[in-house]
Amino acid sequence: MPKPPVAADVAADRHDVQVSRALILQCAVRIVDRDGVDGLSMRRLSEEVGRDPTVLYRHVPNKAAVLDGIAETVFGQLRVDTTDPDWAAQLRTLAHDFRLLALAHPNIVPLLVTRPLATPLGRRPPGMLRPLEDVLTLLTSVGFSGEEALRIYRMLFGYLHGHILTELQEVIERPDETDDVLRLGLHRLAIAEFPQVRGLASVLGSYDGAGELDRALDILLAGLAAPAQPADRSG
Repeated sequence: MPKPPVAADVAADRHDVQVSRALILQCAVRIVDRDGVDGLSMRRLSEEVGRDPTVLYRHVPNKAAVLDGIAETVFGQLRVDTTDPDWAAQLRTLAHDFRLLALAHPNIVPLLVTRPLATPLGRRPPGMLRPLEDVLTLLTSVGFSGEEALRIYRMLFGYLHGHILTELQEVIERPDETDDVLRLGLHRLAIAEFPQVRGLASVLGSYDGAGELDRALDILLAGLAAPAQPADRSG
C-alpha cells in the first residue's frame, strides 16, 4: 500500500492549487512597481509568489508571457461603455483612466507602450486587446466605419502614449525647495547654454498633466467629430 501523505506534503499541494496565473501576475506587477522591469526575473518572481519556479511555469511559459500579462493586467482595468451614444465622453474618460493607471504604475508604462511591438496581434492576451475591441464597438455603434474607428483608436492612443511619457519626465528632484530651478535640478545647467529651459522653470515645475490632457483632447475630439474633408491632391 502507498504511504499516506504527510501533513507537510498535503499543505504544499494545497498551496500549489492556490497558485494561479492571476496571482503570479499580481506578484509580477508588485515587483515591477517596486524595482522596475529590469528587476523582474523568473527567480525573483518565484520568490515573490513563494513557490518553486516549476510551479510558475505551469501557468506562465516564460518571462515574455509574464511581461504580456503585466500589460494585460493594467489594460484590463480600463472600461468603456460601448452602449453610450456620447462616444466623445467615453473616449475622454478612457484617456483620463489610462493616465491615472500610468501614473499609478510608472514603471509599467514602458510595457504598455512596447509589449504590442513584441507580440503579434493574435498572440496577445485577450485583456490586452479589450480596449481596442471596446473602442471599435463603441465607435461603429454610433456610425463610424470600422476603418474610421480604427484610425480614431490609433490617434487617441498614439497621443496618450506620448502624453504619458512627457508627463513622467517632469520629475521633481527636490520637492522641498521653493525655487523651481532648484526643485527641478536645473541649477546644474549652464545659463549660457540652456537659457530657454531655465527660463521656463516655473512652467516646467507646475506641469498640469490632467489639464494638458484635456486641452489636447478638446482639439483631438473636435477634429474627429468634424466631417471628413477630401484631401487636396492638386499640385
